[in-house]
Amino acid sequence: MEYLKCEWIHDDADEPILIYSEMDDERYEVRKIEFYRDGRYGYAYEDVEVGGVGVGLGEVPVPTIEEIAEDEFGHFVPMLISKDEFEEVWKDTVSNKNP
Repeated sequence: MEYLKCEWIHDDADEPILIYSEMDDERYEVRKIEFYRDGRYGYAYEDVEVGGVGVGLGEVPVPTIEEIAEDEFGHFVPMLISKDEFEEVWKDTVSNKNP
């Protein structure tokens, strides 16, 4: 498994500004949490999608950090994180609250 935190810099209130993804060995998302500028959030795992706008798991493998960072407009700031960091965010967001 690999864990990604990605800041998305933009002005669209309907899109997330921070995305956490847990990916399998082929880089397909297993779990994902999205946070929005106004405090909303959404998450997805297996066949579950809660909150957010189109928060579902990606249907294609997640690009590498290098590919994400190469965005020609510089809108994405990706960072690999530890499993522990992802689990803490997941626990604080998904296990303890409802959107």
